[in-house]
Amino acid sequence: MELLIKIFLPVYFILFFGISFVAKTIIVARRIRKNPLVLPQDESAYALVGNYFKLCLTGIFLYVILFTFLPESSFLPVDFLEVELLKFVGLTLMLLALVWTIIAQNQMKDSWRIGIDNDMKTELVTSGLFSVSRNPVFLGMIVSLIGLFLITPNAVSLLFLILGYVLIQIQIRLEEEFLYRQHGEKYLDYLIKVRRLI
Repeated sequence: MELLIKIFLPVYFILFFGISFVAKTIIVARRIRKNPLVLPQDESAYALVGNYFKLCLTGIFLYVILFTFLPESSFLPVDFLEVELLKFVGLTLMLLALVWTIIAQNQMKDSWRIGIDNDMKTELVTSGLFSVSRNPVFLGMIVSLIGLFLITPNAVSLLFLILGYVLIQIQIRLEEEFLYRQHGEKYLDYLIKVRRLI
């Protein structure tokens, strides 16, 4: 199981980032003729959250690589959670999160962005996975972080789970304010019918 995890984690995160961020950015950019990566580069609180988000993702990727080569004791393991069943649950959650996230991103079509696009009005997506969660992509990311913690229960993966969850919650609220400004009553109706995560 240990060898499987050490192989699975780097492959998983290369696939997750490769499909969910790099490939999706290229596909949407070609369709809308604009970079869908719209995180600000100013001194705003929103830009700060975006920078912390990038640092967190970079940290997770480095952690996964280091976890492959360093002994598990290097990361302050939570020994009572070192249970085979929990590792299988974690693997399952991560795989489901990957599929869920890819489906949600595809359902967004040309409305998909990394950040808030103030220059181009996008369609409000409310069907498919968006009919059960207002933020299925973020939900997939949270579930993936929970899976990572269950597979590698230690202080570092717990830190990434907590930090990732907090940053996602802040980003969701920033996007909700923007969507309300852009779509008005239509978004309010959607907000009443569908929960923020699940």
